[in-house]
Amino acid sequence: MDENKTLYQEEQKVSIGGYIALIFAIVFFSGLLVSVKDATWLTAFDFTTVTGNFGTMKEPAKNTFMGAGGKGAREGFMFGFYLIPAVMLALGIIEILEQLGAMRAAQKLLSPILRPVMGVPGAAGLALIATLQSTDAGAILTKQMRESGITNEQERIIMTGWQFSATGTISNYFASGSALFAFLTVPIIVPLALIFVMKFVGANIIRLALRFIYKEDFTNDTSHSA
Repeated sequence: MDENKTLYQEEQKVSIGGYIALIFAIVFFSGLLVSVKDATWLTAFDFTTVTGNFGTMKEPAKNTFMGAGGKGAREGFMFGFYLIPAVMLALGIIEILEQLGAMRAAQKLLSPILRPVMGVPGAAGLALIATLQSTDAGAILTKQMRESGITNEQERIIMTGWQFSATGTISNYFASGSALFAFLTVPIIVPLALIFVMKFVGANIIRLALRFIYKEDFTNDTSHSA
């Protein structure tokens, strides 16, 4: 734990490959390429596009891959099974990017931003970016960072608060939220921007609560404070 913690807390030389991996992670999970009109081939570098969709049965209005009239534990199991491909893909890509130095690059580049804005280290940026399109990938990466000592308990709670509010932001907004686009009186980017702002507001409310209300709960936490 101490070695991992030192790895991300101290200044380290980051290779060019690390910065490239970080840029790829930001683009791949942020949803920037989810819809590119003039160059549709770029969508191949977007998480949602690569994940794809299951096909439907002959009567999609009545049947899905779960079958007609499915309910109870069986339907719940099939819904959970539906999530496996996306989770496996996200975790695999994150592991590769981490090995290429993306997390060290995030620590160096994003710490000056995330530390004052949210009270978390720059390395947390990779988890926050991943959760924009993959709730599970962001959650698992957050758990791994806590267990390896990269973040402390307060930082983990702040990160969780940021993710819990409108988690899977990009994919959910353009999938479920698209049903309301016809009723919007403002550009669709405005509600999305508001969602992002409120995610930071919510994270800082939790940050303040941890510092002033629940401060005594972390008196034995000797790691760096949020």
